[in-house]
Amino acid sequence: MKNQIKKLRELGACSGAIEWAEKQESPQQAWDKCERGDWMLWLLGKLSGEPGGEKRKKLVLAACECARLSLKYIPESEKRPLQAIETAEAWAVGKASIEDVRTAAAAAYAAAAAAAAAAAADAAAYAAVAVAAVAKKDTLKQCADIVRKHYPKVPEI
Repeated sequence: MKNQIKKLRELGACSGAIEWAEKQESPQQAWDKCERGDWMLWLLGKLSGEPGGEKRKKLVLAACECARLSLKYIPESEKRPLQAIETAEAWAVGKASIEDVRTAAAAAYAAAAAAAAAAAADAAAYAAVAVAAVAKKDTLKQCADIVRKHYPKVPEI
């Protein structure tokens, strides 16, 4: 496991991930026990080649499935995040261009910025932070399970 820890450091893993990984007995055990889908996606992103490349398509599908977990927090009238996810999924199966993905992603970022501005102006946003922290932990665990579905074996670091 020491070799993998060294490589995680070289890749620029966050200190929390490294500290957690140091307590694991083997890379596969760490992969199987991890409840931080964001850490897993980060690692896969570091290992799966250039953005927009063929090796990224499996990762994009896993990330899209994780992203869908957050759609319940988006107002029904706001379609841009779902459109970005669907466009990325279409790219991963050869039905959209990378430029289509970039355009849809830009629109989704604009929607997120607008939502953040609206929430910041609302006093109820402060109460939502506590709820979001609990939801985040649960969502990260669900995301970790999704990543393991797509990548059951720990990637070679």
